[in-house]
Amino acid sequence: MMDLPKGQYFELMPCYLTVQDREFRVTKANKRFREDFGEFEGRYCYQVYKRRSERCESCPVGRTFQDGQCHRSEEQVYTLGGREVSVIVYTTPITDEKGEITAVMEMSTDITEIKRLQRQLKESQERYHLLFEEVPCYISIQDPELRIVDANRSFKENFGDFLGCKCYEIYKHRDEECVNCAVQRTFMDGGIHHSEEVVTSVKGEHLNTLVFTAPIRGADGRTKYVMEMSTNITPIRQLQSQLVSIGMLISSVSHGIKGLLTGLDGGMYLVNTGLQKNNQQRVTQGWEMVQRNIDRIRGTVMNILYYAKEREPVWETVAAPALLEEVRGVIEARARESGVEVKCQVDDNAGGFEADAKAIRSLLVNLAENSVDACRVDKKKPSHSVTLGCRGDTDSVFFEVSDNGIGMDRETREKAFSLFFSSKGSEGTGLGLFIANKIAAAHSGRIEIQSEVEKGTRFVVTIPRRRKATVDEQQPETK
Repeated sequence: MMDLPKGQYFELMPCYLTVQDREFRVTKANKRFREDFGEFEGRYCYQVYKRRSERCESCPVGRTFQDGQCHRSEEQVYTLGGREVSVIVYTTPITDEKGEITAVMEMSTDITEIKRLQRQLKESQERYHLLFEEVPCYISIQDPELRIVDANRSFKENFGDFLGCKCYEIYKHRDEECVNCAVQRTFMDGGIHHSEEVVTSVKGEHLNTLVFTAPIRGADGRTKYVMEMSTNITPIRQLQSQLVSIGMLISSVSHGIKGLLTGLDGGMYLVNTGLQKNNQQRVTQGWEMVQRNIDRIRGTVMNILYYAKEREPVWETVAAPALLEEVRGVIEARARESGVEVKCQVDDNAGGFEADAKAIRSLLVNLAENSVDACRVDKKKPSHSVTLGCRGDTDSVFFEVSDNGIGMDRETREKAFSLFFSSKGSEGTGLGLFIANKIAAAHSGRIEIQSEVEKGTRFVVTIPRRRKATVDEQQPETK
């Protein structure tokens, strides 16, 4: 290896090297400096580097003169040709035999290309972050424990800022992981998966979403996180429902209609044979069966009509206690068959209210039948009962239907009024509670559910005493 004189090392260093005195005059400079900044004799560093008339406010050379330590900074300087150069500056003291600082050597390395790449990286990150934040779907990043570690603006606005929580707690208010989870499938095989889900927003709205999952891999190629993208397709499902659900409706009620017709046949048989044998008890028993099944058919048909066609209420004054007694009469036979006792608690002050009597009757029958079914399928309690009640205040009438059946968890409660959602499997049509809620809304009322698993359910229906005037009715007559 060829030895170079010590001065040559200074001269050939691939950076800007200067030696400066206490007045910040450049007393010595290497070849690279002279090529880019020109002659330096008698000039101050801030004149050469930055074309300033006074020294810089924060000068690493000045700090080294003050404390005798090495310092570092990043600066923007300008070459003789006007090119802006980003440099990283290091300073070190030069001392004499007595140890006193006589000068400072400043080494400035051109990092312009690095800064350009940093800016590009930052701009790229900002663009991707903007895309992540503003894309019109719900995006969450989840770890292997299904915890949400990051989420975009749309997700936070609709489901809240719950970073660190499990996705199924936020989306579905569940206590355990969903069956057939797309995120878990991506963690298992590293592939892209999709599904369609019903989730609940922070405001309690039920949203149909189309979900896609994709892996986010680490340096070792393993899936470290999964990105879940959910698009709100609720408006599409609402548009499709009128066509698709008619077929589902026919399929779901056909079995029930068949059973009701069989019950009618049985009742008619008892009536006919009773007349032939002059057996009044047989005739009465058969006629009760016919009436009961006709009521159930009427209820099913009314549900279908309420779903298939918007129907304006037929307003009249209705006595709440009398209406409740009618409902009790409708469901008592079915409850007796299921071994369920029906109780009534009527407040004499419930009084009357303006409503469509048939519609409110259908609403309450649907709730009561749901309660009877909840008791029927509960095998853990020795006895079951359904309690019907009504009360009122100045502005509203309140109907209550409660049971000690199987109860509902939070997810079931939130989906109870969704079209075709049924917790009874093949036994339910998923229409009853949906129609009940629709009737309540048509009367400017509401239905609240209070329920606990294995303890029972309580429905509270609130209906205003006086109907609200429509927009047309509020318009003053013009001549």
